[in-house]
Amino acid sequence: MKNIAAIIPAFNPQQSLITYVHQLLATTITKIIIVNDGSDEKYAGIFEELKKIDSCEVLEHDCNIGKGRALKTAFTYIWSQRGLYQGVITVGAHGQHTLQDVKLVLTMTKVFSEGIVLGIRNFHSSDSTLLSYWGNRVTSLFFELLYHRKLMDTQTGLRFISIKELPWLLKVKGERYDYDTNMLVAALKRKCPIFEVEIGHIRIKKNTVIQYDEITNARSIIAKMLMNYLKPRNR
Repeated sequence: MKNIAAIIPAFNPQQSLITYVHQLLATTITKIIIVNDGSDEKYAGIFEELKKIDSCEVLEHDCNIGKGRALKTAFTYIWSQRGLYQGVITVGAHGQHTLQDVKLVLTMTKVFSEGIVLGIRNFHSSDSTLLSYWGNRVTSLFFELLYHRKLMDTQTGLRFISIKELPWLLKVKGERYDYDTNMLVAALKRKCPIFEVEIGHIRIKKNTVIQYDEITNARSIIAKMLMNYLKPRNR
């Protein structure tokens, strides 16, 4: 089996990201690509420390462009070395995904080695607010209504993606959080397999703001979903 690279879009990460990267490299992950998406200058020291870690590559944007663009930057880098990798696993930079959850998705790639594997979060936890629970349920139901496929967590950031899917993923529109949903819509249209693996409870540290990732405004997600659905198709 070829190697798996982890991709971490990072905007103003905490010091704990350094420890997390070391933990990821102790798994079957052989390479980590971190995209510094225009973080503030005071976080430069964290990225300098990350650059010193073997098997960790830091790519940089001059300004904050968004999670979607950060993922595409990393996809481009990995595709240029595609002979080395079976696929990539995308992971959050703010501790949203436990090492156990990452290992579970990695284990499932032995069964689902093609397409996209989603790490589906459990919103029934003390860390999950009623708003985040219903926001997730509404976006999932709306996705099913429009695209006739039930996915329990359309915004999860923990995803394994087979290496052969990267070329078309680079063409999917969306520079920010909307890219997560657009990726799934494009996958369905291409009949790309999508698998779901239930992971642990949702993790939101108290008094912590996740700059961009899975916890987003349900109204904005639905509005973009509807705009994409109603957009005129090329004949």
